[in-house]
Amino acid sequence: MSLTRPISTSGNVEPFQPAALVRTEAAALEVLAARLDGAMAESFARAVEMILRCGESHGRVVVTGMGKSGIIAQKIAATLSSTGSPALFLHPAEAVHGDIGMLMRGDVVIALSASGETEEILRLLATLKRKGDALITFCCNLQSTLAQASDVALDCSVEREACGLNLAPTASTTAMLALGDALAVAVSLRKGFRAEDFAELHPGGKLGKQLAKVRELMHTGEDVPVVAPSTPMADVIFEMSSKKLGMTTVQENGKLRGVISDGDLRRLLEREGGAALGKTAGEAMNARPRTIAAEELAARALAILEERKITSLIVIDAEHKVEGVVHLHDLWGVELI
Repeated sequence: MSLTRPISTSGNVEPFQPAALVRTEAAALEVLAARLDGAMAESFARAVEMILRCGESHGRVVVTGMGKSGIIAQKIAATLSSTGSPALFLHPAEAVHGDIGMLMRGDVVIALSASGETEEILRLLATLKRKGDALITFCCNLQSTLAQASDVALDCSVEREACGLNLAPTASTTAMLALGDALAVAVSLRKGFRAEDFAELHPGGKLGKQLAKVRELMHTGEDVPVVAPSTPMADVIFEMSSKKLGMTTVQENGKLRGVISDGDLRRLLEREGGAALGKTAGEAMNARPRTIAAEELAARALAILEERKITSLIVIDAEHKVEGVVHLHDLWGVELI
């Protein structure tokens, strides 16, 4: 695909190749990756340590930037927050009109400025240094005022911007975004951030649903069908019908002894006919039912149910006590894939 665009007042045009623009940005990321593997590795590690120390002292990460860099800063703040590092965006222009009050002692500031000479940020520099615990900057010019004043300056310089005029922030903002993602993920890994932690921070939307736990979806309390091993089969059938889960647990002193499902009952009747109704729950039950822990992901429960071609899993604790039942229909109602 090629497009054309005017490049002079004379009306001359040249072909524009979108793929070339993307390759320019990709090349900028390759250079950034090489820096992270080499000359910038130590500075990056120091930035990670600063954010970790900030979290240990209950501080936050305050990310700031102006213009296009400010938009990238907002995304970096959001990524940090969603991966376990409380963060917020501070607009530098609004900061000089009172919003600087959101900056607390112990906070780490990440300032984004391609030139390192952004006026709105430089006006805040003295306050940022005085109130914040540390100042980390993403700059394309490590000799700039902002970079020189920083505790850690991370180089996101690019050979050229991806726009034809080499003016619009394109490759440089892409590099900033990737650098912010790398920093957020590195910190989350050092913290031991888990899928379960991510789920707690994303209760809405598909991400949260994919990471829902069995505990959130299982039937509990009086909704769980239960009979004793000595329960006559007529009462077993009544319990299964009244709880409408197509099965019943067989429990003794709260501990799981077995399960009787609709399928178990049907197969029993096929084998023994009317004699099946003279049995007790303990004689008819499946003594080795599939179980799952309440803290497992719902996606794991769904995988087991589909693999084993069953409709229910019994949720038990470490002592084999029944905590609930998770049914296939409950999982089908959640976007787990």
